[in-house]
Amino acid sequence: MKRKVAAWMGAVLFLGLVVLGATAFAWAQDDDGPTSSVRVVVVRDTDGKPVKYAQVVLHPVNRKGKSKGEMDLKTDVDGRASLDGVPYGSVEVQVLAKGFQTFGADYEVKQPELNITVKLKHPAGQYSTYENHDDTNPPQKPQ
Repeated sequence: MKRKVAAWMGAVLFLGLVVLGATAFAWAQDDDGPTSSVRVVVVRDTDGKPVKYAQVVLHPVNRKGKSKGEMDLKTDVDGRASLDGVPYGSVEVQVLAKGFQTFGADYEVKQPELNITVKLKHPAGQYSTYENHDDTNPPQKPQ
């Protein structure tokens, strides 16, 4: 049984490395020009403390509008993640972390190093019709 589990885990690890290598190879084959080092710092909006182990997803798009794949990173204990070799052009950055709203924004990579600071917010409260609310400012019906 242990052999089967070890073989299965080895196959999953190998497949992950193949996918990662294929994505890195696709980025390296970009003939549109230079590349950049992208550094992302993820902090809490409320107090500026780092958000460790947040998922950072980079989606670069070349000048022709063609997707170059995606790279998934995790922030370290200081809320930092970095990736070298990002081609110049547009890149969409998404950040996901448990207990925070998902962040997404587009950036233009046009210098040798791009530093991005992301301030994650906690989810907003939801309005419930089952709770008693102050009737002086009731929610409006959609038009």
